[in-house]
Amino acid sequence: MLRRLFVGLVLGLIVGVLIAAGLMFGLGIRTFEGAFLAYAAAAVTGVLTGLVAGKPIWSQGGKVEAALKAVFGALLAAGGMFALRTWVHVQVPLEMLGPAGTGKIGELPAASLPALGAVLAMFLELDNTGEAEPSAAKAPAVEARKKGANGKARVATEVPADDEEEARPKRAKH
Repeated sequence: MLRRLFVGLVLGLIVGVLIAAGLMFGLGIRTFEGAFLAYAAAAVTGVLTGLVAGKPIWSQGGKVEAALKAVFGALLAAGGMFALRTWVHVQVPLEMLGPAGTGKIGELPAASLPALGAVLAMFLELDNTGEAEPSAAKAPAVEARKKGANGKARVATEVPADDEEEARPKRAKH
């Protein structure tokens, strides 16, 4: 469980830092001037985090799950941005990072997006339980159920269904 939390923390931080760096260095946005840009950036962070955290989109059978996580990740990240902008009034000095600036955590992409990505990815990693592999102790019990009391394999045949009766398996006679 701690390993999953750590993996989620690292993945979320990477996604959040990359998006914040794209906003700061690519678009020149050091602070969120309006709420729309803050929520849009948070939603993009949630989508990308949902695609890579937990069961990633490139894993076998992970496409539908990743799509659902991406949609709900966008909603949760936008809600998290609302919470940061509304209730968390912590001043964060990020002058040492160059263009990151200083301000409230909800106004700085370099502070808010990595935090949102990390929290969301940790939840998604904890939710991903993985595939349960059958243990060696359960294998003999499964084989015993496949065989009858005399050790021979049981064979079931289907009987055609009547209008009033359901189809019932009938044991083959040996």
